[in-house]
Amino acid sequence: MSFFNVLYKSCILCLSLICLVTVEAFEPLTMGAAAIGIGAGLTYFKGYTYCRYYECCDDRSIPGNIHALKESLKYRLYGQHIVTQHIIPALTAHFSSQSRSRKPLVISFHGQPGTGKNFVAEQIAQALYLEGSKSGYVSKYLGQADFPMASHVDVYKARLNYEVRKKLQDCPRSLFIFDEVDKMPSGVFDTLTSLVDYNAFNDGTDNTKAIFIFLSNTAGVHIADHLGNLMKGGKLREDTRLSDFEPLLKKAAYNMDGGLKKTTMIESHVIDHYIPFLPMEKVHVVKCLEAEFNRWDRRPNKAIIEDILANSISYDRNHGLFAISGCKTLEKKVSMAIN
Repeated sequence: MSFFNVLYKSCILCLSLICLVTVEAFEPLTMGAAAIGIGAGLTYFKGYTYCRYYECCDDRSIPGNIHALKESLKYRLYGQHIVTQHIIPALTAHFSSQSRSRKPLVISFHGQPGTGKNFVAEQIAQALYLEGSKSGYVSKYLGQADFPMASHVDVYKARLNYEVRKKLQDCPRSLFIFDEVDKMPSGVFDTLTSLVDYNAFNDGTDNTKAIFIFLSNTAGVHIADHLGNLMKGGKLREDTRLSDFEPLLKKAAYNMDGGLKKTTMIESHVIDHYIPFLPMEKVHVVKCLEAEFNRWDRRPNKAIIEDILANSISYDRNHGLFAISGCKTLEKKVSMAIN
């Protein structure tokens, strides 16, 4: 245990003992004033000593730097105009000091592998929390790793209910990320429906500042096929809007296998935004390659880029436009090219 943890808890213990020892020496009004003074002293101590060095559920540890997120997505996320159009305003409104939200912000990301779902979730954590995804107020659950057996759904639901409640009690501004939702057993999220709905708690727990993000490959092929048809009909990729995809995503999430299948979360309309991650075209894959080379402080020539594209990237059969694995495998391809 750290020095400040010991010091903080020791102060609480000492002050509590003082209260107990002196309880009979003062009148009730005097004791009330003393208790208030001690409480204020503890708050001051925690805010100006402990929380200066360790993570607390406060503005220092949770700065909510939406501007940094906006800049990061602007320069490091490729081909996902719908994502930036909706994620930034949604988070800005949720983190606003004037926010009167009566429920958590609940977002569902959908798209094929390598389109940026995990990247965006990671960037959200990095921007909102001083310690990023390592923050004690960021919880991440991973597909079959956390929920491997369909026969144990009731056990998972009970565990999830307990853990989410505990995290919200520790810090109302908690972030919950559920990755590989399509690999989770159906029904596991039914326990969350009441926790993310309006006026969910009657014990004083505040859930209105929390954020829940679900990441899924569900409907990825549907998104690609629908986008391909829209483009074939003359619509530019950049002109597509959320309304072109959201009904499709909601229907697919409810009917296709995975953690959201037939879930009461969809039936109860507690998911605020269904966000499509569009499939990557060649131009976007090239940008990913260039960014990965830059990470190695290298400047690739056109021949190297074309060689990786020709030998490593496969495109969808229906339209021949979209990279099946997006940018997911490029890190290793670039590493091989450099070494």
